[in-house]
Amino acid sequence: MADHPIALDTYTRNTFKKRRTGKSIAISLSKHFILCIAGVFFLGPFAYLLLTSVKSIDEIFAVPFVWWPKRFYWENYSNAVQAIPFFRYTLNTLFVSLLSVLGELIAAPLTAYGLARIPFKGRNVLFMIMMGTIMLPAQSTMVPLYVLFNKLDMVNSYWPLILPAYFGAAYYIFLLRQFFMGIPQEISESAKIDGASEFRIYAQMILPLSFPALFTVGLLVFLNSWKDYQMPLIYLNDPIKWTLSVGLKAFIGEYNIEWGMLMAAAALFAIPIIILYFFVQKVFIQGITMTGSK
Repeated sequence: MADHPIALDTYTRNTFKKRRTGKSIAISLSKHFILCIAGVFFLGPFAYLLLTSVKSIDEIFAVPFVWWPKRFYWENYSNAVQAIPFFRYTLNTLFVSLLSVLGELIAAPLTAYGLARIPFKGRNVLFMIMMGTIMLPAQSTMVPLYVLFNKLDMVNSYWPLILPAYFGAAYYIFLLRQFFMGIPQEISESAKIDGASEFRIYAQMILPLSFPALFTVGLLVFLNSWKDYQMPLIYLNDPIKWTLSVGLKAFIGEYNIEWGMLMAAAALFAIPIIILYFFVQKVFIQGITMTGSK
């Protein structure tokens, strides 16, 4: 072998390369195995929800536990839709959610742009005060807000559910501010040299570049509004105005609970969100990554 140093060097490199390849494959398989276990763990409750929604009441409370039903009771879904004004509640929920998204996408980017790209005295102090509001528990503002909306004669209307979004939420402002700070300042400076106003720079240059972040914020607002139970329960007294999250409690009676129909309605409530996330997860993850990059 001493007479063939080149062959020895090639053999050594190939050996090390194979070892590295085998090690990387083992690490990759380990990661995927852990992710599969975690996926099963998190999908378990949803699988239980779907299977329970097509069980009879006897199988739901059977001992020992029955995981797979002997017969699928699909009528639980039709009964659930007929037992409550399901489609009316769905339209109410969509109405509130979409208007909340619109309000947040108007207020939050404007505020975030000012905090990120317009220098003024006290900007950082104002930002810190705004971030401090995130630490306030919702319970501390619940009573004052109710008194305010009651004095404005807005109780039993959708205004208390929609109007706060048009003032911007600190968390979404923070996400967009982080994204705006990552956009090169030279873009704004060159536009100002060409005579563009601050609002024109914001509307025609910054917002088009911020689609992933705006999409992420819009999706988060939609999800929070769609599943919100507390606010509609507090402010909506008329059952015809209820959202889906509140309407589901109709299956919980004083003396009994319609578990089959409740699970079926809950599945119908959750499935649209899961389908939505399945199709937009790439943009959503991109937005989350980019807003936290700086």
